[in-house]
Amino acid sequence: MKKNEQGMAGVLELFLIAAVLGLIGFVGYRIMQARQSKTPAASQKETSATTPAAAEKNPVWTEGGFAVAGTYADADVIKISDTQWRMYYSVQPEVQGNRLEVYSATSTDGKTWTQEAGTRKIMATFPEVIKLKDNRYRMYYQGAGIIKSAISTDGLTFTDEAGTRIDKTNAEGLTFDNVAAPTIAQQDDGTFVLIYRGSINTRYASNTPNPSTQLLMWATSTDGLTFTKKGIAVDSRNSILNGQLDGPDLVKWDDGKYRVFSTSYTGVYEFTIDGSTFGEPVLALAGEAKKTSMGFTGSPPGDPTTAKIGDTWFMYYGGPHEQNGIHYATLQ
Repeated sequence: MKKNEQGMAGVLELFLIAAVLGLIGFVGYRIMQARQSKTPAASQKETSATTPAAAEKNPVWTEGGFAVAGTYADADVIKISDTQWRMYYSVQPEVQGNRLEVYSATSTDGKTWTQEAGTRKIMATFPEVIKLKDNRYRMYYQGAGIIKSAISTDGLTFTDEAGTRIDKTNAEGLTFDNVAAPTIAQQDDGTFVLIYRGSINTRYASNTPNPSTQLLMWATSTDGLTFTKKGIAVDSRNSILNGQLDGPDLVKWDDGKYRVFSTSYTGVYEFTIDGSTFGEPVLALAGEAKKTSMGFTGSPPGDPTTAKIGDTWFMYYGGPHEQNGIHYATLQ
């Protein structure tokens, strides 16, 4: 064979080898594709197992507007029929010439409230009303630094009951200047659980706004009149609550368990209850309030009360001084 023919033969040989290798690669690729197309479920399963699921959106309290405008505070809401709710609330003590009146209003949707004529009570603050099993209404309130009660057959006209429900004494060695802001619930077994604020006439820290220290106490009763004190429910003397808890609200939640909402300097905190154990504080609604390196700024939502109206949870609270009145937020 001639020299140039040998070279041509070598080129043809290399071309054939490359063609064969290319064919083998193509066949292998098609086989791999076929295998993958037959196993889509396995591929999806592996992806779902290794890709984090989207985080569930936790419901949050979203501020609405005014429920009741004016110089009012310390709201409490009860259900009076299948379609109607009543709110009790106090005139702000700072209003000149007041007699510490308690008023009421009704609503069918939780947002629009119509004030009822007259006053429900005078010389009372922090009204808390519970509908009893005999269909009467009992109002617990602060008067002269202690907690008293009044009774009503219609929820409108209240008559004072004799005696004191809660006084300032306790077994924890705390010297209370006053006790106030009662909240009560009757459990399925008939036992009444009452939570209230105890106020110590000492500033908690040099940078805290209030000159007093406030924490939550609790007591139980079989008749709603004579209570057995159980001690401290939630101690505010820590770096989260900074010696301040006021206006508690005790409520039975959708899961059948009880929760407490209460105001501190940096907002409304929520506590779960397991038997006689009160859980750790969880910030529920801050409003304008916050803690900075310079101290505390903004006004927190004041003295909350919660109620489920229809399918919606409402929180009612006092607004900052430039926005006097009862505001509301909904859980969304």
